[in-house]
Amino acid sequence: MKKIRVLILCTGNSARSQMAEGLLRHDAGEKFEVESAGTKPGIVRPEAIAAMDELGIDISGHRSKHVDEFEGQHFDYVITVCDNAKESCPLFMGAVKRLHHSFEDPPPASQSTDEEPMAIFRRVRDELRAYLGEFAVGAQAGGCD
Repeated sequence: MKKIRVLILCTGNSARSQMAEGLLRHDAGEKFEVESAGTKPGIVRPEAIAAMDELGIDISGHRSKHVDEFEGQHFDYVITVCDNAKESCPLFMGAVKRLHHSFEDPPPASQSTDEEPMAIFRRVRDELRAYLGEFAVGAQAGGCD
């Protein structure tokens, strides 16, 4: 059976899209081939790695990638997880379905108390997991538009 190809986009490819890639790969990887990228990639944030590690999902080997790395590739779905990426998302040719849901961007640790960023990372991680769970069911049934 051919896997459904999914590209998850965010601005920095440092937190939300990285967690989403790890979650979808872990939870439904047998049915999906998942990549993530950013329009202005940075580095994978340690808080994202820690939040995922709490679930037993290791994204420590991930790297931030620019969306241009996937130019010319076919994806069945392109999911944007922030408004900026939605607005600057390049066109993907073919029958790609574009989906968007904006998730909060967790603040840098320098702008918060010690526990506050992790609480936000956990909440965003859990929101991503719920959203991607619904997406996976719909995509497998052919109903995500």
